[in-house]
Amino acid sequence: MTEKPDYRDTVFLPKTDFPMKAGLAQKEPAIQARWEKIDLYGKLRAQRAGSERFILHDGPPYANGDIHMGHAMNKVLKDIVVRSQSLLGKDAPYVPGWDCHGLPIEWKIEEEYRKKKLNKDEVPPAEFRAECRAYAEKWVAVQRGQFERLGVMGDWDDPYLTMKFEAEAAIVGELLKFAETGQLYRGAKPVMWSPVEKTALAEAEVEYEDVVSTQIDVAFEIVESAIPELIGVQAVVWTTTPWTIPVNQALSFGAEIQYGVYTAPESGARFLIAEELAETFQTRTGLTLAATTRIKGADLAGTIARHPMHHLGGFFAKPRPFLAGDFVTTDAGTGLVHMSPDHGEDDFLLCKENGIDPVFAVDDAGMYRPDWLWLGGQGSVINKKFVASDGPICTDLRAAGALLAASDDFSHSYPHSWRSKAKIIFRCTPQWFIPMDRPSSPLPFRGEGQGVGESTPVVELDVPHPNPSPEGEGLVLGHAQGNGATLRQIALDAIAHTRWVPEKSRNRINAMVEGRPDWVISRQRAWGVPIALYVHRQTGEYLVDTRVNARIVEAFIAGGADAWYQADHQALLGPDYDLANYEVITDILDVWFDSGSTHAFVVEQRYGEGVRANLYVEGSDQHRGWFQSSLLESSGTRGRAPYDAVLTHGFALDGQGKKMSKSLGNVVDPLKIIGESGADILRMWVASVDYFEDVRIGKEILAGTSDAYRKLRNSFRYLLGALDGFTEAEAVPVAEMPELERYALHLLATLDADLRAATDGFEFNRYIRALTDFANEDLSAFFFDIRKDCLYCDAPSDPKRRAYRTVLDRLFHALVRYAAPIIPFTAEEVWQSRFPDEDGSVHMLVWPEVDAGWADPALGAKWQSVRARRESVTEAIEPLRRDKVVRSSLEAEVIVPDLAGLSAEDFAEICIVASATAGDAVSVERTEKAKCGRCWRHLPEVTEDGDLCGRCETVVNG
Repeated sequence: MTEKPDYRDTVFLPKTDFPMKAGLAQKEPAIQARWEKIDLYGKLRAQRAGSERFILHDGPPYANGDIHMGHAMNKVLKDIVVRSQSLLGKDAPYVPGWDCHGLPIEWKIEEEYRKKKLNKDEVPPAEFRAECRAYAEKWVAVQRGQFERLGVMGDWDDPYLTMKFEAEAAIVGELLKFAETGQLYRGAKPVMWSPVEKTALAEAEVEYEDVVSTQIDVAFEIVESAIPELIGVQAVVWTTTPWTIPVNQALSFGAEIQYGVYTAPESGARFLIAEELAETFQTRTGLTLAATTRIKGADLAGTIARHPMHHLGGFFAKPRPFLAGDFVTTDAGTGLVHMSPDHGEDDFLLCKENGIDPVFAVDDAGMYRPDWLWLGGQGSVINKKFVASDGPICTDLRAAGALLAASDDFSHSYPHSWRSKAKIIFRCTPQWFIPMDRPSSPLPFRGEGQGVGESTPVVELDVPHPNPSPEGEGLVLGHAQGNGATLRQIALDAIAHTRWVPEKSRNRINAMVEGRPDWVISRQRAWGVPIALYVHRQTGEYLVDTRVNARIVEAFIAGGADAWYQADHQALLGPDYDLANYEVITDILDVWFDSGSTHAFVVEQRYGEGVRANLYVEGSDQHRGWFQSSLLESSGTRGRAPYDAVLTHGFALDGQGKKMSKSLGNVVDPLKIIGESGADILRMWVASVDYFEDVRIGKEILAGTSDAYRKLRNSFRYLLGALDGFTEAEAVPVAEMPELERYALHLLATLDADLRAATDGFEFNRYIRALTDFANEDLSAFFFDIRKDCLYCDAPSDPKRRAYRTVLDRLFHALVRYAAPIIPFTAEEVWQSRFPDEDGSVHMLVWPEVDAGWADPALGAKWQSVRARRESVTEAIEPLRRDKVVRSSLEAEVIVPDLAGLSAEDFAEICIVASATAGDAVSVERTEKAKCGRCWRHLPEVTEDGDLCGRCETVVNG
């Protein structure tokens, strides 16, 4: 038998040097280095100058430690947004930033001191602040490199830092705007306080953890009442914070609650308790009680009790009045609530209404002040042993006969500082506040030597200073009442006019702003921007003079925040004011005020006054953090939000949906993923998950992402190989293309519209799913599969092959651009493989030119039917393949009910079978036709296996 020729060299197989194995971890750093070398970011800014601008303002992470998965997810998502907007042809700058002040950094420096057994308070402030600055600079440099390695493109040479002098000057300038418009006051009210860190905390700096506390029932003897039967009765209060009993000043009742007097038969003792809670009280105390008298809550008005420690005299001998409180419920306890205005907002407000002031008994470290009559100099109040059922508080109450029950077993959620992880307390302290509900209006400068305090009413703060001056001056309020809207009203209106993605996040921030108290902007720390105000020692008013403020800002520009601590304050005040008459405020600003002001010194200073960001992107916790502080700051100074839209994403959890924790050993390190698999894998994961909710990441999940990436990469590899040598001279007009090619363009046009909509909605999980489904299902499994015969075996000049390659070229130009925002390193590698250019980049390109006219719904419907019929044929062939009756579909002859509107020859080509005919039902049998030695098709014209079909003979023989 004559040996058949080998025709493999005559087949036009794809040619490309683009490797199937990605090797991203090794390739990406070189690609990144090239971007830096050609100054890709600078080139883009120059190219897009004058185009429509899209500003994503970066929320600043703390310059503190290596990045974690939350950082990575956030930065990648931002980069995808920026790159996709750039792809749309917009000028989309990205200025990364860092929050450099505040407790996260200060706490780390203090930890170093504690290791050396040094006291931070003994270190000169300038030296301490310098150490904080150096620490922040170190971590800015580290995190910058890590963010760049993620493929995040931005102005890394000129990021914004809240500790830059010009930033600190802008922050203090924003504070002074609030002062100038009367939106600032100094007062005392309970705030969240960390005894460990010795400072007030913002709500965003607090996290809640489950704890087990001591619960106690304490008796206050009634000594006066309009109801004679109540004299001598023990009014019972229940609390899980025993340390607040030494600061009690009143009792509160519910006017609508039904109370009862209950007698213990054995002792004769009588107790006042809400009827609904009598049974649980008996359970806690072990007492057996008999009801004697029913009393309506409202009738308790005017009743007075005495403190269990009244025998100590002084503060404890004062009457404890019964006050009606609408916050009193019968959910737990006794239906009576003990009031400590120093340590609760409800307590503070109710007592203030009734002329009862805080006493500041607990100091900044959580100790009772030394002169306090009961437990003076003792504490700390967050120490579990101190407040335990056998601790000093309970011991003294037991000795006084007032402790009815005490147990260390009450489980509940309690606030902690998220830095020190220590419990916090509510503590009344003098602080600076921005009011939420006071109307204000701009205050023009009124002439030589005049400040706001000299022509506006003084409202005295009706609580004493814990360290009053020798003259006994109290704190006073410097605030100009205006007729405009309140800050709360302005902020709520701004929320209504902002786009929130997803829409449900609008309700979250709306509720938070509706219910939030006044903004506490002061902190008692060292590392931050000082509250640069002068307060008149006699009137207590803060000075408002635009010329003084201008000098303060200039001093900050020249020397940063340190300038305030080293300043010649008389020179800053100028000739119109005597420094001897003014107190220099040294509290620092809440770090949330710093970050809330960034829109002023990043967006406006770089892009123009009045310009605001198109988008803010952060995690859902920032509804009570940066989203809100930015909103309030801008609403107070500009009357509007600093952003047009806000995108909220969830948190990254481990593969089982648990919060990542070092103690649990379930932390997924983004730096390790990048080092092993490459940044593009991590980026593709970010894009593929539903990041509007909390998301999971783990080995199995990343394995799925890697598989999806590999398939997309192989599609690019096929395109590069199939387009080897293609030039525009080979292109075929769309009108002259076969239906299959026109259908592929229809699918591309449909994809293009879908991707544009996903980009507009910031729905990149929808975006990447549409892109990968198109590449895998429409191209690799269908279009490429069908046309590989045409590509490999048709003559280069054949119109069908040319049409196919024309469509492949259009697909290439579209797909590489579509992929660029998600997997920028791979997209660059793909682009440079086909169009090598030393100074060029795929990221300089804009959205592909996809003719909307390619979309043909009628054609699409027809080919959907074809694909459905093709799928039924494939399913029918599969059993014969499993049984090895046929080795490939090319050996199958099929009968189908209809050919979906195609000729028998075309349908056979689409199904990649030997032949197709119309019949009653789908059936398959092995063909008897011989196989072409070049294209491997089984055709009637081939007389013997290995011979050539007519087409192949023409191509081979020319």
